[in-house]
Amino acid sequence: MKVAVLIPCFNEEHAIAQVVKDFKEVLPDASIYVYDNNSTDRTVERAVEAGAVVRREPLQGKGNVVRRMFREIHADCYVMVDGDGTYDPADAPALVNAVLEEQVDMAIGDRLSTTYFQENKRPFHNMGNRLVRNLINRFWNTDIRDIMTGYRAFSRRFVKLFPVMSPHFEIETEMTVHALDKRFVIKTLPTRYADRTVGESKLNTYKDGFKILRTIFSLFEEYRPMLFFGVISALLILIAVLLFIPILVEFFRTGLVPRFPTLFCAGFLAVIGGMSFFTGVCLDVIIRKDKKNYELKLVDFQKDEEKSC
Repeated sequence: MKVAVLIPCFNEEHAIAQVVKDFKEVLPDASIYVYDNNSTDRTVERAVEAGAVVRREPLQGKGNVVRRMFREIHADCYVMVDGDGTYDPADAPALVNAVLEEQVDMAIGDRLSTTYFQENKRPFHNMGNRLVRNLINRFWNTDIRDIMTGYRAFSRRFVKLFPVMSPHFEIETEMTVHALDKRFVIKTLPTRYADRTVGESKLNTYKDGFKILRTIFSLFEEYRPMLFFGVISALLILIAVLLFIPILVEFFRTGLVPRFPTLFCAGFLAVIGGMSFFTGVCLDVIIRKDKKNYELKLVDFQKDEEKSC
């Protein structure tokens, strides 16, 4: 079974060599790939010196790097880890074992249940991690402990059938939602986390945090359109009814409609609410058809894998 360790990197000259050496030690038979994302320091030199295979992605952003890694590398199990030395390589064999021996499609290295909140010195990152976790778990009715971890292992079928759309740090959220929606097998394993010793996190608390939240709602709209547009429809129709009731009562009492603007507003909101509901219905039909087609892709992929064995 071939194992590939994928390390996306941007300006990590102080940590990357040690990360490569540590993963070579715990996974001696694995191939170590460092994908440089336009580093301006000595990241590439240090990675080569440590024995990694170095490749480049010119489009800036972690999602773009993941897209290229998943397209180019062929393996039975993929371990993805950041190159900043914050994750413990000793936990990698457990992630690999989950994929290769337990038929897990995505093994998640859970930082939040171990040392993350003690090690991380940026309180808004802590709050953001909790917020994203709570939103995803509530929207998809699940209980994943760490949504945004950069330490994961994947099966071959997940990697080769995952359509990478997010260009930046939203990629981890997109991976998780995709796995939940397509019913891939997910397992969460606790992993130790240590704060960066040099430099700051590449994740900007406010700018990237906003992008991640926007991605969550965008994915919610994309994957759960009936619920998304149904909620909007219900709110609009409720407001329309609340505006219309006083007018109706006044009409029955006096036979007059004294507030035409309010009546028009209520009617407009009711129409928009109805349109929102039927938009959700139409998109839900498309999504269900897409899920059927994806299941057929999984079947075809399995057949091709069996032929190549």
